[in-house]
Amino acid sequence: MTEMTGGPALPQERRVVTSVPGPKSQELMARKQAAVADGIGTVMPVFAKRAGGGVLEDVDGNSFIDFGSGIAVTGVGNSAEAVVRRATAQLEAFTHTCVMVTPYEPYVEVCEQLAELTPGDHAKKSALFNSGAEAVENAVKIARTYTRRQAIVVFDHGYHGRTNLTMALTSKNMPYKHGFGPFAPEVYRVPVAYPYRWLTGPENCAEEAAAQAIDQISKQVGAENTAAILIEPVLGEGGFIEPAKGFLPRIAQFAKDNGIVFVADEIQSGFCRTGQWFACEDEGIVPDLITTAKGIAGGMPLAAVTGRSEIMDAAHSGGLGGTYGGNPVACAAALGAIETMRELDLAARAKRIEEIMKPRLQKLAGQYDVIGDVRGRGAMLAIELVKPGGKEPDPQVTAALAKACHQDGLLVLTTGTYGNVMRFLPPLVIDEALLTEGLDVLENALAAL
Repeated sequence: MTEMTGGPALPQERRVVTSVPGPKSQELMARKQAAVADGIGTVMPVFAKRAGGGVLEDVDGNSFIDFGSGIAVTGVGNSAEAVVRRATAQLEAFTHTCVMVTPYEPYVEVCEQLAELTPGDHAKKSALFNSGAEAVENAVKIARTYTRRQAIVVFDHGYHGRTNLTMALTSKNMPYKHGFGPFAPEVYRVPVAYPYRWLTGPENCAEEAAAQAIDQISKQVGAENTAAILIEPVLGEGGFIEPAKGFLPRIAQFAKDNGIVFVADEIQSGFCRTGQWFACEDEGIVPDLITTAKGIAGGMPLAAVTGRSEIMDAAHSGGLGGTYGGNPVACAAALGAIETMRELDLAARAKRIEEIMKPRLQKLAGQYDVIGDVRGRGAMLAIELVKPGGKEPDPQVTAALAKACHQDGLLVLTTGTYGNVMRFLPPLVIDEALLTEGLDVLENALAAL
């Protein structure tokens, strides 16, 4: 096979030439098991060599259609031209100074772009970090400082990270929290509007869930004690749950009425993924603070908290930061990613992906009663798998379906509180023919169950 770099020039084809995993991946996996902590799990036991567009090539020469994007990170594609160009130029200039020692223009420019792109026309400021969990932790710090309150309210099925505080904020025990306690205090969890599993039906979900959540906050926590309400506008690791329409506006208004900082965690759903720059725009939500990461920098580690200037400025000088936060190379990559999103109108591309994928998934749901629900927006879609005849989650079938897709050259990810959701996060630049072929692989795998 001719050697080449990855990126958009990589042949956009599905190609399975060995068993999955192949012999070279198996050799590398043995080395991983000897040298890497067992706690670092692996979804698909192949080792990547190149990636770009809508494919990922492994060390054995297999080329997989990518429906994962590194968990929504490479929305602009792997090694996107503008990301590589800008990051390379920055690498040649300097790799690091620490923004708290000597600042640099790319950091400021990323913050300017975030002020322009995030919802709301109020004055905004940002602080940059390395990971989504760091962004969430700092959003909590900022909200507590601003309000001089302590309590943080989160939601059933929510996911916010793996650090001590963000484990407390996260709903799911295994694998994220199990055995790692005790966790940070003053975190309170309330119901979320999960239409498929709401006991009185999806038509009642928004109103009843909002009423229950607000009642619990008022009675069990006290609005006057609540610093922040933190929610993912589309819940990611909880199962790509899109809260019933009307739920988020009710919660956001309650926060506003009670001086509570409303924080939108857009780490997985942001940067064109749902067909808009940010998922909260769907119902006109303007958060006080918004956390971002994943898709922000085309694969480089960068995260941000962006919000109202008066809230962001509440923390004292030196209270925010970190050695690597807002690294200049990562900032340059983010500027390249944003350039790509703008030039290719990737929000519109996400909507086109939905137009292709969702009707096909709905058709499969009509054919296979293991699919209980089809949901999501843009290029953030999912199917929930259940035991036929009811809504009992079926994580075993979900795992078997994912494995069958992997064996046939389609990289897919599972998720969900019950481990029974298959999520689809293709790069926003994926070729439409590849998208259709990936759905063919999924259909064949379903037929063979």
